Amino acid sequence: MSDWLVLVLAMLGACAVVVVITVVRHKRAPEDEDPSETPDVIEYMTMWIGVVYAIVLGLAIAGVWEARGSAQDRVQSEAQALHEISERVRVYPPDVRDRIRGDVDAYVTYVVHTEWKTMAEHERVTDRGTALLQKVREDVADYQPKNDFEAQAYQPLLDQTAAADAARNARAGSTGATMPPVVWWGLFTGALVTIGMVFALQIRRTARELVLAGLFSATIAFMLFLIWDLDAPFSRGIAVAADPFLSLFPSVTG
Repeated sequence: MSDWLVLVLAMLGACAVVVVITVVRHKRAPEDEDPSETPDVIEYMTMWIGVVYAIVLGLAIAGVWEARGSAQDRVQSEAQALHEISERVRVYPPDVRDRIRGDVDAYVTYVVHTEWKTMAEHERVTDRGTALLQKVREDVADYQPKNDFEAQAYQPLLDQTAAADAARNARAGSTGATMPPVVWWGLFTGALVTIGMVFALQIRRTARELVLAGLFSATIAFMLFLIWDLDAPFSRGIAVAADPFLSLFPSVTG
């Protein structure tokens, strides 16, 4: 089922629940009930709870969005470091240069076409990808420069290899969800309490109030879905793509 279909169903379901509860409550309410006589303390509590929950939602969205941005930066750093390795080895002998570039291309091809699917489906990187990057690192580290020109390129190549390895490890740490379960319990409990306070205000069954109550609940459902969708940067609808690898290594697009 598509994530966007889940979003639509969740928003429609939230609206339907609010409308049904409002209609049922209105039919069962005493004849002498006056909705306009809501105590001031209830209105104050409703406003206070709404403000607090809005702040919590805002912080949660900012947190998952920042985590997604960090994951995207790590992918960019890894791709850039590998690109630098491919470019800097041009000072090496043709056989060494071609071997290192071939291993870099093999690693990038595997990451784009195989490991990315594993991250999306299982929220982890693969041992095969780690082994391919280790092969690149060994190729760079094991070569003994033959002249000063090659020696000047050797240390920067080691640095770029280490940067690619660090970026890969950071990417591996970003594949799973970033929001702890206790935060989700707080978000869902807050949603129930916030929507429940709508009924505490004794809303009537007028078209205007039903529409506003439905939109209010649908907005909360959308915000929760957005947090959930951004929570795992590589696994869901608004996922981090492998575009940095594809732009720097156009040969792996096939």
